[in-house]
Amino acid sequence: MADRDDERNRLSARAARYARVGANVGGAAARIAGARLFGGGDRRSGAQALTEALGGLKGPLMKVAQLMATIPEVLPPEYAEELSKLQSDAPPMGPAFVKRRMMAELGPDWQARFGSFELRSAAAASLGQVHKATAKDGSPLACKLQYPDMQSAVEADLRQLDVLFAIHRRMDPAIDTREIAKEIGARVREELDYRREAKHAALYGLMLQDEPQVRVPHVWRELSSGRLLTLDWLEGEKLLSFKQHSLEERNRIATAMFKAWWSPFSRFGVIHGDPHLGNYTVFSGGGEPQGINLLDYGCIRIFPPRFVGGVVDLYRGLLENDPARVVHAYEVWGFKGLTKELIDILNIWARFIYGPLLDDRVRTIADKVSPAQYGRREAYTVHKALKEKGPVRVPQEFVFMDRAAIGLGGVFLHLAAELNFHRLFESAMVDFSLEAVERRQAEALAAVGLRATS
Repeated sequence: MADRDDERNRLSARAARYARVGANVGGAAARIAGARLFGGGDRRSGAQALTEALGGLKGPLMKVAQLMATIPEVLPPEYAEELSKLQSDAPPMGPAFVKRRMMAELGPDWQARFGSFELRSAAAASLGQVHKATAKDGSPLACKLQYPDMQSAVEADLRQLDVLFAIHRRMDPAIDTREIAKEIGARVREELDYRREAKHAALYGLMLQDEPQVRVPHVWRELSSGRLLTLDWLEGEKLLSFKQHSLEERNRIATAMFKAWWSPFSRFGVIHGDPHLGNYTVFSGGGEPQGINLLDYGCIRIFPPRFVGGVVDLYRGLLENDPARVVHAYEVWGFKGLTKELIDILNIWARFIYGPLLDDRVRTIADKVSPAQYGRREAYTVHKALKEKGPVRVPQEFVFMDRAAIGLGGVFLHLAAELNFHRLFESAMVDFSLEAVERRQAEALAAVGLRATS
């Protein structure tokens, strides 16, 4: 009875904080709007108020807020800095409730379908928690079990996202966020569907089957459902534990990361939109790091082949100083109302993102710029210029591409890797053609039962 009461209290607490966050965000919005209307306060104060409001909800909205903080100039720097501090600390489901959740997903005999199952969670995620288990044959398993009532929680959070973007629109924005909001909503809703995530994992297994530096877990479909995902448990160590290792070892890990992200994109038009430190570990062999385990497949973006062509066109246009090809790339991506002034502004950010790929030499990702200042000068210049031009609508498909590039750059910063990123990219793009990407994508999606992202 005590366990049941404890779980009931946990659920009540979770429901209460979802109810509370709306009032908290609304209160923060009122403070910010009042400060702007009457000329009092400052953006730092408003940013802290918003962070405090979101701090009571360590779930989907926290994830959305962190995503917003990674997109340059969607929010003023004070807000991005504060929101980036948010960390997930969702309270775990206890053993008694886990048993009931597992019964709901796999039936009353669920325990008999495993060799063993640890009722205490091994890790927490924003939408669920991970349990270590074994299959009947002894194979180690990772079981991701979704928290209860996540669908209504996500919808409530996305409504609050509208409040955040309304705040943003009152700040003389340089970026029009309407397409960004649409993209975030679509991808976060997808993450609720663990059957789709299982297909994503199978897709990555197919795309990276010939890449020994990247391990993808096998999906145990008979032990999975819409809210339970069972994968191989892949042993590995956290990336940050290798920061003091030799440059050779750090470069090996960084190369594996590059291949894990760019090979699927260049060959199949698929990208992992969430390259944060919790989504992979490093596996070793012979006492040395050999590559990465790619663990999470909730945030996957499947692009139309034309978008991949736009990425390649922009790269080639910048590399060969071909303005017409650059303009064509932006048009393919969906930017509207392009003028010479706007193109020049967009090129500032493009040259920052593409800079390491354009530079045919061994270098760090920041190249003599301190990690703390990496990208800040470019972001400030772009923001200032766009403020003078008026809000620019960022195309929907650009959102996770940009996020992945920035997140991956952050990994290379952590590792202080020194690589020839240009040659790695050229290798990923060798023999590139839209027709080949379209064919490979269609065949791969059909093989795992997926359709292209809308």
